[in-house]
Amino acid sequence: MLRTRTMAAAATVAAFAGLIALPTPAQAAGSVHLYKIYYDSPGSDRGANSSLNAEYVQIRNTTGAAVSLKGWVLVDVANHKYTFGAYTLAKGKTVTVRTGKGTNTTANRYQGRAWYVWNNDKDTATLKRASGTKADTCSYNSTRVDYKMC
Repeated sequence: MLRTRTMAAAATVAAFAGLIALPTPAQAAGSVHLYKIYYDSPGSDRGANSSLNAEYVQIRNTTGAAVSLKGWVLVDVANHKYTFGAYTLAKGKTVTVRTGKGTNTTANRYQGRAWYVWNNDKDTATLKRASGTKADTCSYNSTRVDYKMC
């Protein structure tokens, strides 16, 4: 019994000292959040649809239930907006929002743009709920890599 109390006390002290990363209440409950931004598609930025679709943002649902994203908005600093139509993101799943044109599926949504959205050096993605409240934000500031894990 004494050993159990000692280990619990040590874990508590370690957590407060920052040695153990305990989940925040929001992380423990799960969330719908930005997961990855692939902001610099391979090759030259000449506007080919395949290049536009290689630029994307992934959104992940870590809640215990499916979430309707109808009316949710993905926006960058320059105010390029993508608004979800009728779409439900299943629990534990990820959806990829691609810049170019294509046919929407459960795994991929397309903005239908003819030019790039995400800057190759720095930008900020913001995900807003249909109510307008911010669900998540993710920024990057690098030309050394082509993507950012949020």
